[in-house]
Amino acid sequence: MVSGEERAQGPRTPANAAAPALRAPFIARWDLDKTYLRTDFDTLRDLVRTAIERPDQKRTVPGAGSLLRELGRAGVETHILSGSPEQLRSRIEQKLRLDGARWASLTLKPNLQNILRLRFRALRGQLGYKLPALLQRRCELPSQRDASGALIREVLLGDDAEADAFVYSLYADVCEGRVTPLELGEVMRLGHAYDDTILDALRFASYVEKGPVVERILIHLDRQSSPSDFRIFGDRVVPFYNYLQAAFVLHEDGRIAAHAVLRVAQDLVVAHNFDSVALARSYVDLSRRGHVSGKGIASLEAAYGELAQRRAAGASDLGAMIAELTRLCSDLRPAVSRPHAAIDYRALAAGHNRRSKRGR
Repeated sequence: MVSGEERAQGPRTPANAAAPALRAPFIARWDLDKTYLRTDFDTLRDLVRTAIERPDQKRTVPGAGSLLRELGRAGVETHILSGSPEQLRSRIEQKLRLDGARWASLTLKPNLQNILRLRFRALRGQLGYKLPALLQRRCELPSQRDASGALIREVLLGDDAEADAFVYSLYADVCEGRVTPLELGEVMRLGHAYDDTILDALRFASYVEKGPVVERILIHLDRQSSPSDFRIFGDRVVPFYNYLQAAFVLHEDGRIAAHAVLRVAQDLVVAHNFDSVALARSYVDLSRRGHVSGKGIASLEAAYGELAQRRAAGASDLGAMIAELTRLCSDLRPAVSRPHAAIDYRALAAGHNRRSKRGR
């Protein structure tokens, strides 16, 4: 895990001793705006305010900073990929440090360079920016496999404000070898990517060791989109309303410990006044959509028992959440595991491009 400055080395934090056996190494790739930071881009005034905000004025999405820190505790390597302009790098880095975040790389959009080169489509376009960047970062890993020879797995976090579910799913299928170079080039052309970015994506894709790299795609429903809007992408994509839902999923996947989940919940109830019973019911929401099965509840109960003995802040709220989770266990459905369906990326790219034009 890398701390502070991009590529600067920092100490790893060992996983909580009470956690189940966590698999490592593991990589988390985060979007920034509307996924980690509460950013508004709807008007010119919003854009100006975002550009001049001091680091301490930037707002973090409730629970996002807590989950990012817990991933760091578990030894997960975090890479941040954002559509924010490169000119905001110093302020973004300061904000991340204020939040106690640690990251291995921070990739920002070269908007000034795009303007100077008259590449105006690139200012709004995400496919031609994010996909080559994701593939490049994968290729830049010291090794794409762990010590046992297995491919290093990833979780991707984005939001519903742009095209994250589409771009992340395409990246996952490129890494898995499900998308041919011919199809990739066609999809990017339909998405109005520039020729040089298409060539970059094809080149980096050829260097990626193929296999099931992406384990989960977690999409923050910043705009309160319906989770059903994302069914086209299959079960790998998990839309979530709050960051405790994301933590529940990562816990059942064996990526973070039960204590980590409770610390995310503690942050939400203490710092952001979330209702503990509503948080418990958000687990049931995940279950009904087939993303969790209830297998992690016993370890959450055990972790809460330890926390309650220390009289931690928000312990009574967490107790109410655990009690409600236990009560609702009978309503939980088994997690659904369906075959990975083919995604028509050509149609999605063309449709996304039409929506982008209407937005302009």
